[in-house]
Amino acid sequence: MKVIIRTFDLQLKHTFTISRESYKVQPSLIVELQSDGYSGFGEATSNPYYNITVDSMKMNLEKITPLIESITDETPEEFWHKAHPFLKHDMFALCALDIAYNDLYARKKGKKLYELWGYSTDDNPKTDYTIGIDSIEKMVSKMKELPWPIYKIKLGTKEDIAIVTELRKHTDAIFRIDANCGWTVPETINNAIELKKLGVEFLEQPLKADNWEGHATVFKNSVLPIIADESCIIEEDVAKCHNHFHGVNVKLVKCGGLTSARRMISQAKKLGMKTMVGCMTESSVGISAIAHLLPELNYVDMDGALLLAKDIATGVTIKDGIVKYSELNGTGVTLIG
Repeated sequence: MKVIIRTFDLQLKHTFTISRESYKVQPSLIVELQSDGYSGFGEATSNPYYNITVDSMKMNLEKITPLIESITDETPEEFWHKAHPFLKHDMFALCALDIAYNDLYARKKGKKLYELWGYSTDDNPKTDYTIGIDSIEKMVSKMKELPWPIYKIKLGTKEDIAIVTELRKHTDAIFRIDANCGWTVPETINNAIELKKLGVEFLEQPLKADNWEGHATVFKNSVLPIIADESCIIEEDVAKCHNHFHGVNVKLVKCGGLTSARRMISQAKKLGMKTMVGCMTESSVGISAIAHLLPELNYVDMDGALLLAKDIATGVTIKDGIVKYSELNGTGVTLIG
């Protein structure tokens, strides 16, 4: 098996702002695995919050290239367990590698990934579209630019209720709120009351990730469901989130890819929690991987490629929140150029 690593700077349509950062360019790393005339593709993006850079991922993957190239017919689960000890300090790099191997494995089997897993796509959830923090006027403009059935609205400002009140005047779409750790316990409980009146479906990660006492208080007192994001990174976190959140948002890059994400989703369902998968600002390589998990999810946030000025790949397509799979096997991805 041959390993090819590529890096890209993904240009966004608009500057993207959340409660803790803003950016217009998203560095991304693409792994291609080649074997027996087939190629599999995986992706992970840099992230300053988790101290992850494209260079660090590339270096960590290059260190274990001989191990990767020695692997032949292992299942994705076996592959993940072989790679994990060497990349447990860099789950983002493991994610790109794991997605690429899952893609390659399914292509060699002549199946789409969801087919290989035995999933039915008849009742797939629709994806939301994210509106980053900006002036109220610009947030309204971004929403009007792309009419959508579900919007995720980034908050964490001093005028959060005013923002949602104004946005509601321009659409009857479902709203989801992501405060990215930007609120306090009283703010969350009080905001939930007002936001429920404005047609908000749930709140995502309102408090700082390690405020477990606060999470428990909000869980008991919020009139809206609370979904964990920054508090749910790896598999061990799912059990910790039980009775602190109503559901978990699994990010492939944070947990080490599709293989571990499937285990996390299964665990959350056994605990009676809602399941969600979210994206970073990724190209269609990462987004297409998420699409194959849709049958297992209550909610999904896979709009990353829609935020780009120019994609670097083709794969799944999304219209009005509905995901359409590629005709190709595996994740269905092809790099452009």
